[in-house]
Amino acid sequence: MLRLREFSASGYRSLRKIVCPVSELEVFVGGNGVGKTNLYRALELVRAAATNTLGLELAQEGMEAAFWAGARRSGPARIELEASLSDPQARGAARGVYRYHVAIGFPAPTAAAFAAEPQIKEEWLSYDNGERQVRLVDRRGPSVMARDEAGRPIEIDIDLLGSETVLGRLEDPSRFPMLDMVRRTLLEWRFYHDLRTDAGSPLRRPCPAVATPTLASDGANLAAVFATLAHIREDTHDLDAVIAAAFPGARLVVPRPERVATFGMVFSEFPQRVFEPEELSDGTLRFLGLAGALLAYRLPPFIALNEPEASLHPDLMAPLAQLVTQAAERSQVWLVTHSQPLADAIAATGAGKVRTVTKQDGATWIEGLSLIGQFAGED
Repeated sequence: MLRLREFSASGYRSLRKIVCPVSELEVFVGGNGVGKTNLYRALELVRAAATNTLGLELAQEGMEAAFWAGARRSGPARIELEASLSDPQARGAARGVYRYHVAIGFPAPTAAAFAAEPQIKEEWLSYDNGERQVRLVDRRGPSVMARDEAGRPIEIDIDLLGSETVLGRLEDPSRFPMLDMVRRTLLEWRFYHDLRTDAGSPLRRPCPAVATPTLASDGANLAAVFATLAHIREDTHDLDAVIAAAFPGARLVVPRPERVATFGMVFSEFPQRVFEPEELSDGTLRFLGLAGALLAYRLPPFIALNEPEASLHPDLMAPLAQLVTQAAERSQVWLVTHSQPLADAIAATGAGKVRTVTKQDGATWIEGLSLIGQFAGED
C-alpha cells in the first residue's frame, strides 16, 4: 500500500490554508478550539472521496458551516483537499509521488443540483516521477480525462453527478491501475474517534466468530480481533504486556469461540471471576478498544486517532503511548490530542513527531511549519 507523504487543506472550517508533511507517527497537541479536530476531519474527508461520500458528508456538516469563515479572496468559496502518497518499497523511476486533489463548492445557478448541495468543482490525480508530472485523471465539471493502462489520455464517458467523485466512481482496475491503487489505499485507512463506551456500545457486545485482521471504526468486531490474536495467530504477547502495564495484576480472557466471539477481564482483587464487557468501566473498555485498533493482526496502512485519551485515567497515558509507538512500527499513525502528558509520553520514546497546534488570526496553524509545508530543521 502507498504511504501518505503530505497533506494540505484550505477553505475548510478553521483551516485557511495549511500544508503539512507526514511522517510515520504524527502527534498534534493543543488546547480547546485551536482546530485539531478540523485537521483530523479534513483528512477523513479525503477518504470520503474514495468511498464516494464526500458530497454527502459535507452536506451533513452543512456547507455554510464547513467553509472557512474568515476573510478570503474574491470569488466563490471553495474547500480544497490534497494528499500526496508514494510507495515506500519502490525503487528508481517507480518511486514517484501520487497527488490527489479535490475542490468542492456550491453549485452554479444553472446546475442540476440542490441549492446548498456540495459540488465537485475540480478533481485530479497526478504522478510525479521526479522528472515530470503527468495527470492520470483530470475532471473539470462534467468532462473527465483519464490515462489508460498504456498511458494514453482518453475522454471517459461516465454518468457522474456533480456531488460524486471520479475517485469513487471510476471502477476499472485493469484499465486504470494507478487510480485503483490510490483508491484502494484510501479505502484501507481507518479513523478511530467514535469508540463508544455507553451501555449500548458495540464494544460491549459479542460478534460473529470470523477471523478478523483489523478493528472496525466503531469497534463492533473487537471480540473477534482479540480471538484472532489468541486462537488464529496464537500470539498475544504484546496485548498481554500492554494490559499488564495498564492494569497491574489484570489479564484478558478470550475464550475459544464457537458461533460468537467474546472476551472478559480478570482483576487481581477477584482472581476467580471473569468480568464481562458489559461490566467493565468506560475507561477500561476504551483502552481495550484502542488496544484492538493498534495491536490487531493486520494494521491498515494509515490510522488516525482523535482524542484517544478521552475517559482514560492519567495513569494510562504511558501504556497508551506504548500502544501508539508500537503501532507506528507497522503503520502510519496520525493522532490529535488535548493531553500534554500523552504527547510527552510519546515524545519520550523518541518515536515520531510531536506538533503543537495553535491559532493565528483565527486560522489553525502548527508551530514551526512554514507556508510551503516544511518544519524548521527537518528534511
